[in-house]
Order: sequence, then structure tokens, then C-alpha cells
Amino acid sequence: MPIYHRLGDIPSKRHIQFEKPTGGLFYEELFGTIGFDGMSSLLYHHHRPTQVKEILESISTAPKIAVDKNIASRKLIGFNVAPAQDFLDSRVTLMVNNDLHIGVAAPQQSLRTYYYKNADADELLFIHKGKGTLRTMMGNIPFEYGDYLVIPRGMIYQIDFDTADNRLFFVESFHPIYTPKRYRNHFGQMMEHSPFCERDYKLPQQLETHNETGDFLIKIKKQQTLHSVVYAAHPFDVTGWDGYNYPWGFSIHNFEPITGRIHQPPPVHQTFHTDAFVVCSFCPRLYDYHPKGIPAPYNHSNIDSDEVLYYVDGDFMSRNDIAQGHISLHPGGIPHGPHPGAMERSIGKTETHELAVMVDTFRPLMLTEAAMKIDDGKYYQSWLEK
Repeated sequence: MPIYHRLGDIPSKRHIQFEKPTGGLFYEELFGTIGFDGMSSLLYHHHRPTQVKEILESISTAPKIAVDKNIASRKLIGFNVAPAQDFLDSRVTLMVNNDLHIGVAAPQQSLRTYYYKNADADELLFIHKGKGTLRTMMGNIPFEYGDYLVIPRGMIYQIDFDTADNRLFFVESFHPIYTPKRYRNHFGQMMEHSPFCERDYKLPQQLETHNETGDFLIKIKKQQTLHSVVYAAHPFDVTGWDGYNYPWGFSIHNFEPITGRIHQPPPVHQTFHTDAFVVCSFCPRLYDYHPKGIPAPYNHSNIDSDEVLYYVDGDFMSRNDIAQGHISLHPGGIPHGPHPGAMERSIGKTETHELAVMVDTFRPLMLTEAAMKIDDGKYYQSWLEK
């Protein structure tokens, strides 16, 4: 980020007594990252956030790896992943390494019977289809088609869908997710040349405060295991908070593309940054305007990264036979580029209406058994001349 935000009631100073109107004290919690060195927020609870009543079953969520050393370009048909009613059951992990998990989900119902916390990873959810509200202990964020939702690790949340036909592309990152460094000054403010700014953020609002005790089921993901834990107080019992560590949203439709006379490299599309991968947004934009310009991207070798493209909407001018929900993987070690005919077709075009999300990883990706079930099996040969 970073940008300071606050909701609800908080005391005038940190770490001092904060009295309830009915008597007694609120309970302060530091919600932070990277020990005490990273971004953090201070939350004030009606009840101690440490009250665990019972620990129930623990279920492995470790993905089953089918291909651990991949050299083939692949096309996965994302919409072939069947919908599921439960939010967590619907999430299907397709590609992994030690830095992140990438997958898709098609949840049909809201997450209402339990709460969820990912204790290992920041989550990036991209809303391809559907609309609703992300509900968290730090406030609510309405979302719709095209929204990214950034959910920091340790955040307790539920998700409400107003629709039954929902499609999500997700990344679980074991590194904190930030905005790109080159768009921020040394104070953290987005600079004038950045393709988006703080005005575009969807910050949490409508703080829910439930002063309730009882049995509250929270499913906590840690070390590729889902633990069912019963808390003694409602996890949304926060009366107020302030700080820098909280969930937030950003619409891909608010990304302002950077264009030039000749073709611009993928970093101009960068939207999120980690130490292990980047996320880029390919949005409708004007094409290169040099009189001899070639709008299609030039061939390039993936030496240091695996490239994943999730195709959302529009005309994917550099590809043949690509549709909504398709996912391409271009692995490190071999070059890739526009499909046969794509370069020639692009000449003379003045604009594109493509919409896609790209994840470039700095370490190779492994494919899961679930990924191989939706692999078309022939994409790696699609650059052969006919």
C-alpha cells in the first residue's frame, strides 16, 4: 500500500486504557506483519481475541502434484472447473511453488456457516463473475466484476455473494502483496506517473461490531492444513481500529494503461508486487502509434520466470483460440510470443479491448492433478506453422 485508515472508535493514544461505556476495558490487539517491523493495525475488541474453546478436525489441503518439472506451454480451460456450493470447497489449486499457489473457484453460495482465516498467505482474489461483499473483522468491502481483493494473512473473513454464478481467479502468496515500488515515493504515496492511485482503492467500510459470546467456528489454514477451531466470542467484535494492515480492493477497470510509440514491455502493466512474483493487468488501451509499429508483443524468452495469463474478456490479439476463463502457462526455459498470424493481424490496429491478469513467478511452477484434468494437452504445439 501503504495508506493510513481507521474505522470505529479508538482511544487517543496507543496502548492505554480504553474504557467501555458499560464498564470494563476493550482488549487491544496488534495485527501486524514481519514481526514488529512491517505494516500493522491496532484493533480494539469487546472480548479477548485469544479465547479458544475447542480444536476440532484438521484436514490436509496440500495440492497433489502431477508435474513437478514442467517445460511445456499449457492451456487450462478454467471454466471446466465445476462449481461447488461451499466457498473453500470450490477453490481448486492449479499451479504451485514455494512462494505461491494459483487457482480458480466457482462458489455458488455465500460463506456464512463458518469464518475463514489464512494464517500462511496473503490472498489475492480476482472477481471474474459475480458480485457481493467481503465481510471482515475490520470492515466490509463491496465487490463486483473486475475487482481485485487483497486480504492480508491472518484476516478473519466471510464472503457474501449476491449471485450464484461466480468465478474467481486467486493467488495465495507466502510473501506480502504490495503495490509496485517504482510507483511509490519514499513516503509510500503513489506518484504522478503511476497507472492508479489511492483514490482508486476500495477501503473497508461499514464496520460490523458483534458483542456476542458462544460457539463460533473458524477454519484456519496453516501449513497446508485446514484446522477447525471454535472461538468463545464473535470474531467481528471490533469496536474500532486504525493502521496500515487491512483488506482492500481495486478494480482492474481503474487501471490506466501506459502506452507509447512502440510496444511497451509487460512491466508497464504491473499492478501488484512481491519479492517472488508480480501481477499485471492487461486492459483496454490504445496501441503503439509509431508508423511502423507492431502492436503484437515481440517474442521473448522466459529465462527467469514462469508466466501465467488468466484471460478475462475481450480480443486477445496475440493468441489464437483463446476464450474467457482460459489460463495459459508459458514456462521458463523456452521463448514464447504471438501465435502464427497474430503479429500480422495486429499491424494497423489502433486499439485493443483485451482484459487479462498475468502472474509472473520468479521460480518454476508445478502443476497439480486438478490442473492436468483441464489441460488441453496440445497448446505447446500451437506455434507450429500450418
